Amino acid sequence: MNDQPANQANEGQDDAVERSLYAKREKIYAREVHGIYARLRVLAVLVLLGAYYGVPWLTWDGRQAVLLDLPNRQFQLFGITFWPQDFFYLAALLIIAALSLFFFTALAGRLWCGYACPQTVWTEVFMWIERKIEGDRPKQMKLDKMPLSARKFAIKGGKHAAWILFSLYTGFTFVGYFTPIHDLAARVVTLELGPWETFWILFYSFATYGNAGWMREQVCIYMCPYARFQSAMFDKDTLIISYDDDRGEPRGGRKRSVNPAEVGLGDCIDCSLCVQVCPTGIDIRDGLQFECIGCAACVDVCDEVMDKMGYPKGLVRYTTEHSVHAEKTHVLRPRVFVYATLLSVLVGALVVSIAGRVPLEVDVIRDRLALYKETNEGLIENTYNVKVVNKDQIPHRYRLSASGLEGLELINTMGEFAVESGRVLEVPVRLRIDPVNIDRASSKVAFEVVALDNPDIVHVEPARFLGPVLR
Repeated sequence: MNDQPANQANEGQDDAVERSLYAKREKIYAREVHGIYARLRVLAVLVLLGAYYGVPWLTWDGRQAVLLDLPNRQFQLFGITFWPQDFFYLAALLIIAALSLFFFTALAGRLWCGYACPQTVWTEVFMWIERKIEGDRPKQMKLDKMPLSARKFAIKGGKHAAWILFSLYTGFTFVGYFTPIHDLAARVVTLELGPWETFWILFYSFATYGNAGWMREQVCIYMCPYARFQSAMFDKDTLIISYDDDRGEPRGGRKRSVNPAEVGLGDCIDCSLCVQVCPTGIDIRDGLQFECIGCAACVDVCDEVMDKMGYPKGLVRYTTEHSVHAEKTHVLRPRVFVYATLLSVLVGALVVSIAGRVPLEVDVIRDRLALYKETNEGLIENTYNVKVVNKDQIPHRYRLSASGLEGLELINTMGEFAVESGRVLEVPVRLRIDPVNIDRASSKVAFEVVALDNPDIVHVEPARFLGPVLR
């Protein structure tokens, strides 16, 4: 008997979850909002999209400044060329990116989602285009309710045409990071694109058009995993957007001249503007929800309403759970220190590694078909294949030498040799030594390759020399 209410409650929760998962999507008409955070979002959009669309057109020393040249297996980054052998740099960047996300989330909540996430950035642009063509929120709602007509078809068609053109240029720019963009632009004009370039332009264009134009908040709510595990990085000192229940409740409408205390009301006039401006359609007054992306549109619009009513701002604001309950907020706390320390160490190590990076790689492969050979003169000889990789952007001439044992002689039939930029040259060499200078069966030796035109470009690669032990 006592379990029946609990079972009914559980069934009600299950029904609510099922409805939320399978209910038909209701289109969200986000009202345009103005304020300090809206201006910050516009600034973020301009900076991020400006970088995305502008960087591929930059040149450096006569070549594209940023180019991920997959066919030639080289990655140009402002005068530095990375090769497949430098893959660990990419792994380090991914680790730094993940730690940065953890650090900023613990410190400032969903700062990434609200201002820098590609889904947010491109959705802002698509919504701006939509407002310019269809009008503001009331006009959009009215237009959608109208029966299909030539005017409605023209307006909707113009909007989607603008979306598609913008998406195509986005896809074109994306491919421009992997194919020289000037050459790509010329081949687009002459319709001479290759099949893979065509595929990726259309694919990325379709993804942009679908995600930012049609799916919008569905990506944040159902597809993005970050919304699901963000709570693991939140604590009571994390900066979040929150509604002040103590100040706002009980909510209710009233005239501006009415003193809310006299009629038993809080500061919230229940205008629902905070819901109308939310890009994910939530009511921030219901508390922190995983759908909230931290864009602060509700903060801007609520502050406008408070100004008009003559009330203090901050009914909806950036705050922390501790601050909401009049408790002290701790900005510097253990998890922040841990994230900051790890980030500092990794970023510092990466910068030092890249700054001290030598654009030369040497790999020594010893002939495994024979341990050693004895020449007619009684010398012990080992054979090696030395692979020299020029990771610089210009060709170099190199000299090869060996050391490590007294009397060690290097036999190199190629002498000094040149290696083009990005090329690998195999240099067959032999090492000879008098057996009296060998005191163990396996001795350490080292091959040194130095660029003749730049002595700072030098690489020392260890190897082993095998021979008999006569003493």
